[in-house]
Amino acid sequence: MPSTVTAPSPDRATAAPREGGAPRRRTQVFALPEARWAAAATILFLIALPLQLTGAPGWAWGPLYALSYATGGWEPGWAGLQALKDKTLDVDLLMIVAALGAAAIGQVMDGALLIVIFATSGALEALATARTADSVRGLLDLSPAKATRLDTDGSEVIVPVEELAVGDTILVRPGERVGADGRILDGASDVDQATITGEPLPVAKEVGDEVFAGTLNGTGALRVRVERDASDSVIARIVRMVEEASETKAPTQLFIEKVEQRYSLGMVAATLAVFLVPLAFGAELTGSLLRAMTFMIVASPCAVVLATMPPLLSAIANAGRHGVLVKSAVVMERLGETDAVALDKTGTLTEGTPRVTDARPLTGSGLDEDEVLTLAAAAEHPSEHPLARAVVDAARERGLDLPVAEDFDSTPGIGVTASVGGRVVAVGAPARLLDGSSDAHSARAAVVARELEDSGRTAVLVTVDGAPVGLLAIADRLRADAIATVASLASLTGAAPVLLTGDNPRAAARLAAEVGIGDVRAGLLPQHKVDVVKELEHAGRRVMVVGDGVNDAPALAAAHTGVAMGRAGSDLALETADAVIVRDELRTVPAVIALSRRARRLVAQNLIIAGVFIAGLVAWDLIGTLPLPLGVAGHEGSTVIVGLNGLRLLREAAWKRAVQ
Repeated sequence: MPSTVTAPSPDRATAAPREGGAPRRRTQVFALPEARWAAAATILFLIALPLQLTGAPGWAWGPLYALSYATGGWEPGWAGLQALKDKTLDVDLLMIVAALGAAAIGQVMDGALLIVIFATSGALEALATARTADSVRGLLDLSPAKATRLDTDGSEVIVPVEELAVGDTILVRPGERVGADGRILDGASDVDQATITGEPLPVAKEVGDEVFAGTLNGTGALRVRVERDASDSVIARIVRMVEEASETKAPTQLFIEKVEQRYSLGMVAATLAVFLVPLAFGAELTGSLLRAMTFMIVASPCAVVLATMPPLLSAIANAGRHGVLVKSAVVMERLGETDAVALDKTGTLTEGTPRVTDARPLTGSGLDEDEVLTLAAAAEHPSEHPLARAVVDAARERGLDLPVAEDFDSTPGIGVTASVGGRVVAVGAPARLLDGSSDAHSARAAVVARELEDSGRTAVLVTVDGAPVGLLAIADRLRADAIATVASLASLTGAAPVLLTGDNPRAAARLAAEVGIGDVRAGLLPQHKVDVVKELEHAGRRVMVVGDGVNDAPALAAAHTGVAMGRAGSDLALETADAVIVRDELRTVPAVIALSRRARRLVAQNLIIAGVFIAGLVAWDLIGTLPLPLGVAGHEGSTVIVGLNGLRLLREAAWKRAVQ
């Protein structure tokens, strides 16, 4: 009985380091001054609040509130004062004034809460900005710092990649990253260029083919002529595109902030008028001041701001419980505006791992499916190639015992050979293994290989002692929820999503037909994906891009909203995206769009409620005499009402409605 080896577990066989190489330092939350001040203000507020509510004396909680005002309000207050130099009235300064006004009439807790909300919002924005900058810098780690240059006398010199010039020749050894964009002069290998194109499998490269800086060489040695300066490599251009897209993206403002300038100026002018006009006609100073103070309180935008935030924050919390991290209230608001979706293929619509879909023994070989797969897996077992792992995993799933392979040999771009049970088994590219063969078995194998490749799958030929015995079809498996997700997105936006992929057109077309996508853009480099996003936006669409790799990051940054798949996503994609699908459940993408749209409807309802209260209280104060306590009660009542209305999105029922 032949000795056997057990196929390795899929987890171990497919394990790979996260895209981006060595771990990089990420900005920690409390390294940012905005976060430290916001945390201090929040802690002080949370200590003071229970003391006040339990009836402790004012000297116990008053100073704590005062410190909360100071720690959380000094930065936005100072920024508002600086803005006044440019003749701009910032709503943050107005909020500080309103908070101080609330404190002046005894509503200390309300003012402190407003301060905490604004300080926390500023800290989150600062953290998001810092983390994105970290990821852009970390992307540069994909390119090696040094390369082996071959001088004219044949000597090897290790030089920094920045010193490479167009026309230089570099040597790329097996397992090394390519040091520069260029073209192969000599050698053949399989190159993993997923960081650039997103393709799930390494690409066979030979003389005359183009290679990119930062891609990972396989088992063959390559001599490459440099064709681009390091500052103009594809990786360098990805960095620039992410930075430029982030800088030129529409300002991150909530709807209510878009009218803050006019409202702020109007409120200040009206408050002064309420105070000064009666004085001009002989009114008493105390009465005019009290009326003006009452006006400032009831007209302040506190209720309007809180009308906006609770629905959006509740939606963020609900989405978070179901595996979707939405990075800010601005993003949650913007998600609902989506009317066009562009989906990446590998790792987004598919699982990102190649798998054997078919095993086809050839007529006359005398072998069945399991026997063909057993021979192929035994020969591939020593290989580290992703296709080899897919074949071995398929054998393990069927419970097959693999004979020990001897005399293993791997040829880049062709395949592997090994001695299995005394027979020479070869597994590899049909075109290479059948080169020059014209017998009936070879002709039949060529026909089957074309059928598999025309259907968008990768064909792998298995030969025994030089004779073809069968073929394996390998493809990336579609996510279980991909078809339903595409249908839901089409229903929500009124048009089927667009497929953006660096993969080959046949594989892209096959998958698109399977999920119901008609607009397919294949063979794209990162800059081409950005071009498609811009094309859609120039047509007036609000584009959401969903992707997972470094090659998707520029498009994620350029889109109206970018969503990253969290489990397999690169660091750059995760930090660049506006939202992250933490559990890799694609069906949550349409759900979070629907949840955002409901949040936007609640915001509109709340703004109407707040507006009616403000208008009524202001009219009462101007036409009649609104008692200050009643004005405060009305103002606080409107705040409570809109707050409770917004909190409805915290309920589980809100998410269930979104996924229907």
